[in-house]
Amino acid sequence: MNIYFDVDYTLIAMDGSLRPGTTEVFEGLLKDGHFIYIWSGVGMRTDDIERLGLSGFVSGIFVKPITEYEVGLKRFSVSPRPDFVIDDHREIVEVFGGVHIEPYYFRSAEDGQMPELYDAIKDFVSTGKSDHRGFKPVPKEK
Repeated sequence: MNIYFDVDYTLIAMDGSLRPGTTEVFEGLLKDGHFIYIWSGVGMRTDDIERLGLSGFVSGIFVKPITEYEVGLKRFSVSPRPDFVIDDHREIVEVFGGVHIEPYYFRSAEDGQMPELYDAIKDFVSTGKSDHRGFKPVPKEK
């Protein structure tokens, strides 16, 4: 799957710290055969991804559309199309399907969201659904 992660408050806190478990989840996703993409509504985040040591996991970095999502995919040359989105904003997850994750505002070693997220992705791959509280199914084509 092509899995798209938001940056601010999804992967990093306000102080720029990486959400605990991110590296391990990225390692697992690659091992499972998935492709990881990064996108952000505030622009290209290449420097942040490099600073956090995540570049080796990532297949591409894009500007994320924040409105008119389908139009934005073309406008920002987002390719391939997201199969699964992880974001702290519910709206974009409802459009593409994925997991609406709790925001990560402040550094916290106790944050356990990433292992739960990884389980949700594995459930989705094997069953097409997940019991994760933030899971939103991939919408049916119109």
